[in-house]
Amino acid sequence: MGKANRRDFLKRLAATGAALGLAPWSIESMLQASASTSASASPGLGASGKATMLSTWNHGIEANAAGFLALQQGGTAMDMVEAGARIVESDATGLSVGIGGLPDRDGHVTLDACCMDHTGNAGSVCFVQGLPHPLSLARKVMEDTPHVMLAGAGAEQYGQELGMTRRDLLTETSRRAWEEWRKTSNYEPVINIENHDTIGILALDDSGRLSGGCTTSGLAYKMHGRVGDSPILGAGLFVDPQVGGATATGLGEAVMKTVGSFLVVELMRNGETPQQACEEAVHRIMEGMPTDDLQVGYLALSHDGNFGGHAIHEGFNFARTTRQGGSMIDASHG
Repeated sequence: MGKANRRDFLKRLAATGAALGLAPWSIESMLQASASTSASASPGLGASGKATMLSTWNHGIEANAAGFLALQQGGTAMDMVEAGARIVESDATGLSVGIGGLPDRDGHVTLDACCMDHTGNAGSVCFVQGLPHPLSLARKVMEDTPHVMLAGAGAEQYGQELGMTRRDLLTETSRRAWEEWRKTSNYEPVINIENHDTIGILALDDSGRLSGGCTTSGLAYKMHGRVGDSPILGAGLFVDPQVGGATATGLGEAVMKTVGSFLVVELMRNGETPQQACEEAVHRIMEGMPTDDLQVGYLALSHDGNFGGHAIHEGFNFARTTRQGGSMIDASHG
């Protein structure tokens, strides 16, 4: 992260902290803890009862920094997840989550998200337009309504009732990318192994509470109305507080067809480690469909801090942060 980008990130993180009522004094130390090293895949054990945060892709560095800032100020695992999601959703330089996400093939940015907390409660929203923080909206659905999922205009109406501010999510950068795509696309969605279209977050706080969240702008240039795995409980995310949690990234259709995150957690329940469970869930996809041109990765965290990650192809990485520091880890693959 260059100096200019670092300054911009710190400003965004400070704004997120302010929005959550958090003091900004420890932002720099949290960022340093999240981005201290880079490592090859080394799934293993965390200390029981000690805070741990896992987030997919390079923007997981930012997410974990924001999450640990929330924890520093007395937050729970669910607060860590929401804070992490908000900082990435607010990043207009990204093209895969929240503001600036690549649009569907008609030029509309549509957002999906879900979350689950340490009680097993869950909330989800899908096909949301104009509201940059769908995971926060999903949390409100979880905590303040009798429902689990709200969709489209109904979710947007609820967000406005809560006072969430509408804005245009299509930035100049994402608009130019969409216009360039239209020149040669033949109006066909893009399916390839380079889609980094999601951030999945799993968090364990110092009290042993486990929560998770998933937020995305979805597959670039998808058909209008398409919803992927990210807001689907059991597909893009699943948390059993007595066992562990899992989240997925990559082509949502493949994850939905195998109910992947639920599968990972069930394998953990039956005695497999998070790493073994992620590998088995990936292999189920590889055995059932052609995977040369698609990527799926799973990330898992057990209730005692053990973790793992695995993908179809190389290139999937994730950030892991504890109070002792953090690292970027290249997941195993194949």
